[in-house]
Amino acid sequence: MDILIIILLLIAGIVFLCIELFIVPGISISGLLAGACIIYANYYAFANMGPLAGWLTLLASAVACIGSVIWFMRSKTLDRISLKKNITGTVDRSAEATVRVGDVGMTTTRLALIGYADIKGYIVEVKADGEFIDEKTPIEVVRIMNGTLLVRKITNNNP
Repeated sequence: MDILIIILLLIAGIVFLCIELFIVPGISISGLLAGACIIYANYYAFANMGPLAGWLTLLASAVACIGSVIWFMRSKTLDRISLKKNITGTVDRSAEATVRVGDVGMTTTRLALIGYADIKGYIVEVKADGEFIDEKTPIEVVRIMNGTLLVRKITNNNP
């Protein structure tokens, strides 16, 4: 009966380990259950069956864990569950292409350095040139760098 308990715990640990590594990555319930099953199987063997059985269980659990991971990686299971589609979509940058330096507009969101503004009828992402700019504030495009529109607030002192 003790051997059956150890075998069932090791099998459950291996199943939870494979689920953790290949289906639900990260530290989750299945990873914690895998560790608990394998550790308890080894503890049970040492406590109830003696040191020889404990060391054999420890060796068997290490070989089973490593072997199951290698087997799972070589099987076609990963090919069946992996994504094979390439991303072909692009970001529409047509609005940024029509905006030029010196164009004026109005912020639609607060620019906590980055936000959105309405320039020439287009809602575009803009970056404030050094200061926070509140919503519905007039702005002017001062520079375009790598598709990023840098803007500043228009005040009465600015031309």
